[in-house]
Amino acid sequence: MTEDLDDAVAVFHQVRPRLMGIAYRMLGSHAEAEDLVQEVWLRWQAADRSTVQSPVAYLSTAVTRLAINASQSARARRETYVGPWLPEPVDTSADPYLGAEHGEALSFAVLLVLERLSPTERAAYILREAFDYPYDELAAMLQTSEAAVRQLVSRARKRIRAERRTEVSGDQQKTLLTAFVAAARSGDLAVLEQLLAKDAISYSDGGGAARASRFPVVGRLRVAKYHRAFHTRFWVGVDVEFGTANGRAVAMLRRDGEVFAVCTVTASTEGIDEVLWQLNPAKLTAVA
Repeated sequence: MTEDLDDAVAVFHQVRPRLMGIAYRMLGSHAEAEDLVQEVWLRWQAADRSTVQSPVAYLSTAVTRLAINASQSARARRETYVGPWLPEPVDTSADPYLGAEHGEALSFAVLLVLERLSPTERAAYILREAFDYPYDELAAMLQTSEAAVRQLVSRARKRIRAERRTEVSGDQQKTLLTAFVAAARSGDLAVLEQLLAKDAISYSDGGGAARASRFPVVGRLRVAKYHRAFHTRFWVGVDVEFGTANGRAVAMLRRDGEVFAVCTVTASTEGIDEVLWQLNPAKLTAVA
């Protein structure tokens, strides 16, 4: 019995990076992903493992179905969320569970679009694009036909292409982020306008627990003026450290040694399209 449990632990440990990768991409929350993976572990312990032909398929299917259910509940909760909802940033350079396998569907830009898909569409896209599952396996995991899965993936791809501009390289994004933080800190309106795309949007996720705008700020001039308006108060006593989250550069803001905000941008050849502020303390633990 002990030997059987040891084998179960070894198998689960090997597959865990994939399970975390699926769960995080589905939920946009590191904490919720960990809870989901723990639930899969409990089910794996209780399962009749002698009948399981492919542990990877069994565990991946379990986490996917749990994630679909959790996504439906999360969508209902987010209808009453205070202000804009943004994914929880995670340090993918240090977290082997999330940096493993393919890096697709990890950026904030893509996660935000995925949030607007149905849970099943999101699962099909993530499993295909990030983990390269063949369509026949996807059909079995999602309990539908192969043709239906192909349609789900196709719709998700089209939605993402329609809603996302082609992003600049990682180095260019970091350069733009660095310049934006400097201009926001100094309140340089002219530089802020120069950096922003015409239809730029600024989102601030405070979740009701931190002071933040409860509505997106839209348009180059409005976004620039918004950041200039609070520069004399917001940046007092703040230390800025640049790091990596979700595969892209982020600015981590500390006051008295504690991370209280994470800022990042998504950008295209037209400039900074989105400014994303994560201020909700509950969503900063994975980078703090």
